Amino acid sequence: MEIIGYVSAVLIGISLGLIGGGGSILTVPVLVYFFGIDAFLATEYSLFIVGISSAAGSVAYLKNGQADLKTALVFGVPSIVSIFLTRVYIVPLIPPELLKIGNFTLTRSIFLLLIFALLMIVASYKMIRKVGEERLKSRRENTFLAAGEGILVGALTGLVGAGGGFMIIPALVGLLKMPMKRAVGTSLVIISLNSLIGFLSSVGQTAIKWPFLISVAAIAVGGIIVGSHLSKKIDGRKLKPAFGWFILVMGISIILKEAFL
Repeated sequence: MEIIGYVSAVLIGISLGLIGGGGSILTVPVLVYFFGIDAFLATEYSLFIVGISSAAGSVAYLKNGQADLKTALVFGVPSIVSIFLTRVYIVPLIPPELLKIGNFTLTRSIFLLLIFALLMIVASYKMIRKVGEERLKSRRENTFLAAGEGILVGALTGLVGAGGGFMIIPALVGLLKMPMKRAVGTSLVIISLNSLIGFLSSVGQTAIKWPFLISVAAIAVGGIIVGSHLSKKIDGRKLKPAFGWFILVMGISIILKEAFL
C-alpha cells in the first residue's frame, strides 16, 4: 500500500503543477488509507507536503511573471489569518470522541474524514462545471468577495489540511478576471503561504516523523515540477472535469467507508 501512496504523491504534485489545485485534496486520504496515518495527524502532514510542493511549483510561474503577488496578498492575508486562528484555537478543541450512537462512535478522525469527503464533493463540482472568464461583470466589490473567500479557504485549510486551490482558481478567474495561466501561478503562491503558515502555527502540537514527511514532500515536489512542464503543452482546463469526477467518486467512497462500513 505504501508504494501506491508514493505514486499518489507524484500524482498530487503533477495535478498541482498542471491545474493549480485539486491534488492537495487527495493528500489526507492518501496519508490515511495508504500510509495508515491518523486523520488528525494527516491534516498536519498535508499542510507541509502541500506547502512545500506548491512553493516549489510557484517558482517557475514567478520567474515567468505568471503569478500576481498583489492579488496573492489580497486573497492570502485574510486566508492566513483565518488558517492561523483555526489551527491554534479551533482544531485543538475537537475531542477524540464527539458522539456515540449505539455501536457507532464518531471519533475525531472519522469526523475530519467526513468533512474532508464533503469538501471533495464540493471541489469536484467546481472542477466539473465550466468557469468562464467572462461570466461575471467586472466590479470593485469582487475584490472584497475574493478576500471573503480567502477567509473561508483559510478556515477549511486549517481544519482539514487541504490547499483550497479548487476554490481559489474560480475566485481568481471568475471574480478578478485573471487569465487561467496567471491564476494557476497565483494559486500556487497562495496555497504555499497558507499551508506552510498553517503547519508552523501548530507544529508543536503533534509528533512529526520528519524522514517520512520529507520523503513524501520531495516526491510531491518532483511531481509538481513535472506538472509545471506539462502545463506548457497541455491545457489544464481540459483535464479538470475528468479529475473532478475522480475526486467525486473518492469523496463518496470515503463517506460510505467511514459512516456505513
